[in-house]
Amino acid sequence: MHDMPGYDYHVDIPGTTIFDGKMAMKGYALNRMCYDFNKAENRDGFKADEEGWMEKYGLNEEQKTAIRDRNVLGLIEAGGNIYYLAKFAGIFGLSVQDVGGLQTGKTTEEFKEYLASQA
Repeated sequence: MHDMPGYDYHVDIPGTTIFDGKMAMKGYALNRMCYDFNKAENRDGFKADEEGWMEKYGLNEEQKTAIRDRNVLGLIEAGGNIYYLAKFAGIFGLSVQDVGGLQTGKTTEEFKEYLASQA
């Protein structure tokens, strides 16, 4: 029944961007750039010349706008993988809990309390 070619296995979760193969292709350049932020010299290079860095990695306009706006949710919608985006967010002092709060509409503190309540 679910073996049909073209069947969409995703569950529709309103407000959620599913990171699948299509999104991985869309976000390849962005995720490659963020992966390279594992090295301090690359983070420093980005901070010194954000526009040049985005051109170097071939980001599209949607991704560039989200970077300029520091819009992590926009980066996810533009194909960003949260595991790679964590390095980008860290450049600007955002933690994974900050991003989790953004994704859920909670403050960072509310999100941390939510996580603690699930343990």
